[in-house]
Amino acid sequence: MQAVRFRPLAAIRITAAVGVVLLLAGCSTSPAKSSRSTSTSQAKSTSTSQAKASTTTTGPVSISTCQPSQLRIGVSGSGGAAGTIELTFSLTNITSVSCTMQGYPGMLLLDASGVALPTTVVRGGSLSFENIAVTAVSLSPGESAYFNLGYSDVTGPCSMASQVEITPPNDTAHAAVPVTSLQACNNGTLTVSPVFASSNAAATETTAPPLP
Repeated sequence: MQAVRFRPLAAIRITAAVGVVLLLAGCSTSPAKSSRSTSTSQAKSTSTSQAKASTTTTGPVSISTCQPSQLRIGVSGSGGAAGTIELTFSLTNITSVSCTMQGYPGMLLLDASGVALPTTVVRGGSLSFENIAVTAVSLSPGESAYFNLGYSDVTGPCSMASQVEITPPNDTAHAAVPVTSLQACNNGTLTVSPVFASSNAAATETTAPPLP
């Protein structure tokens, strides 16, 4: 009869304990990997957010608007046909500092004593010398900008002006400019162009000829 061998109880307990340890070690591996993955994701997200937050935008650039005190304003040309009169006004920078203007001038008809007359200002118009694109005009010392003025002298009621109060574009101050017998009818209706530079070929080609 073959003898049967029994394992000692202590050996069985040791083997079981080793198995439990190995099992627990295997279970702890997965959370460690998950922790590293989460840390990487957070770092990328934080880095991207900080990079976007550091982006800045540039604000509007300040420009010096031409003031009436910087300008010599006068009539530089005139013309007329079929009851429509055109005047061209020049605005010359008489200072040593550059300035900029853009848009339409303000206008008001005055009598010889400086009293305001009925005036209606229309920006642009159907005539080519009034219908000019708005552009920025930069004036260095001694340079001039221009604008054209049109009005009817045949259909009443009319305003007979000896002066025109002119306000440069985007300004509140003004200057009174002498004119010769400016009779603007239709309740003193004036159609004006925006200011333009002498280098603007499209504008100057319709400008009134210089006065003699």
